[in-house]
Amino acid sequence: MAHWFIEIINTKLNFNIYLSAIFDIILIIIYQMNQILLPLLVSVFSLNFSSCSLNTKASSSDLDKPKLVVSIVVDQMRFDNLDKYKESYSNNGFNRLIRDGFNLKNNHFNYVPTVTGPGHASIATGSTPKTHGIAGNNWFDKNTQKDVYCTTDLDYENLGGNAYSAKMSPNNLLVNTLGDLNRIENDMNSKTISIAIKDRGSILMGGKKANAAYWFYGKDKGEWVSSKYYMEELPKWVNNFNNSGFVSDYIREWNTLYDINTYKESRSDDNNFEKSFKGDPSVTFPYDLNMLKDLNDGYDLLKETPFGNSLTTDFAIEAISNEKLGKDQFTDVLTISYSSTDYIGHNFGVDAKETQDAYLRLDLEIERLLNFLDSHVGKNEYTLFLTADHGAAKIPAYLNSIGVKSQNIEEGTVKNILNDVLFKSFGSNQLISKIMNSQIYLNDYTINSLNLNLDIIEKTIINTLSQLDFIDKVYTSNEIINGNFDSGYELLIQNGYNIPRSGDIIFKLKENVISYGNKGTTHGSGYTYDTHVPLIFFGKKIVQGESNVKTKITDIAPTIAKLLGLKQMSDSTGEVLGFVIKD
Repeated sequence: MAHWFIEIINTKLNFNIYLSAIFDIILIIIYQMNQILLPLLVSVFSLNFSSCSLNTKASSSDLDKPKLVVSIVVDQMRFDNLDKYKESYSNNGFNRLIRDGFNLKNNHFNYVPTVTGPGHASIATGSTPKTHGIAGNNWFDKNTQKDVYCTTDLDYENLGGNAYSAKMSPNNLLVNTLGDLNRIENDMNSKTISIAIKDRGSILMGGKKANAAYWFYGKDKGEWVSSKYYMEELPKWVNNFNNSGFVSDYIREWNTLYDINTYKESRSDDNNFEKSFKGDPSVTFPYDLNMLKDLNDGYDLLKETPFGNSLTTDFAIEAISNEKLGKDQFTDVLTISYSSTDYIGHNFGVDAKETQDAYLRLDLEIERLLNFLDSHVGKNEYTLFLTADHGAAKIPAYLNSIGVKSQNIEEGTVKNILNDVLFKSFGSNQLISKIMNSQIYLNDYTINSLNLNLDIIEKTIINTLSQLDFIDKVYTSNEIINGNFDSGYELLIQNGYNIPRSGDIIFKLKENVISYGNKGTTHGSGYTYDTHVPLIFFGKKIVQGESNVKTKITDIAPTIAKLLGLKQMSDSTGEVLGFVIKD
């Protein structure tokens, strides 16, 4: 046929004859191919028409991305909670994540203060308070002389709840989150939904461009609420959930999930180190939540029990279903913060039977969530990471009982000591406006009006603090701002120091000293018990394995951004952990 084709081209030279030759060639080719070409042409034209006119087909790069990214933050989860109860966990909760995911066993916060607001903001943005601006759960505004809560915004009304639940938005967050970047680069076609018992746990993880952030308000009937920052009214599915009776079903007896005698990893249930619920002098199982409800702010009581975590899973599953997360070619982001472990840890401590029971129950919540994601999104169609917003110290009274020197100090105690010294030295006890987050905010107005020397006041405060047996070191803001620190506690302070929102003098408590009451415990320091938290990546495009390489909490967001093929997060100070991502 090739020879015949050349012959025609060489002999049929004028235009009409040329067209006729071409037509002859097409007929012969169709005949020779025995009608194979026609269906092929139809298929090609159909594909081109579909992609050009409807633009609904996912590209190969889209197909390689997870349909959904799930962020799980466990409030106040120390790294040792993974190993401590490992034998009692199911095979398909925490242990599944460890077995099938990538377990980073040496992951730390790289700043102080290690508290909830900054923790969630740092996980979500890949930056520290120095950059993202969430300098604490609260900070002091020296211009207005008022405390600022990290998510308060009086410009937006509540959706649900009442004045108690306060007016909220993410506007105090100064940079974009991972969810924000994902929505921006997908022309706002992706969704970001954020859920937590705590408002700050939800709002700061979701970011400024989240479709919705929901948190729990328990004063009246117990409901999930939001802010008009995100929407004009709650979706129908949220109202349906709030009216479903789910919440009241959890007001029941809290007893141990398994035989309490098997809880060998925790101390005796009956002790004098723990705080209990209002109206219940006992710190031992079981707890009758029906009896305690009215004495403990109604359904807010659930926050301080494992059932708060169960309620969070219930609501997250409803969000995945009703918002159709992971159901199109645009990767969605769901953030879930399990807050109840923090309330329980504060009250009962890290070694309590109550804390162990909370983690054994949370393990089953993780399993339930994973099972739902497998069935609804697809077993290898989502990527998930699990971490924590901070750890916690052991209860000082308990440590002292076993011979480990420890102490609890109220920040009010520090202020009283300093005010006495300052009054004797300068004739005023109004030179300090506030002490919070181990930082001292000086009262510039009073200092200037009395014509006092700021340097001398700072030196007096530093000398006084340095003589207290529970304080290790003291720094001025200038030392922190201008210091060239490569490592150590000073670098943690510097990374957590936001110039407009942080204090004038910063002090470091000694190890095993906490600023808290005489029962229960807290967090906030740069010691390992507060900084060392889990980090597990799991799911689509994640390598299976583990590592003891030291990683930072700020590495999470840029790593997920890289996995999704997003541009570099411009405000992130973290590094991409490329070794956890499959090629």
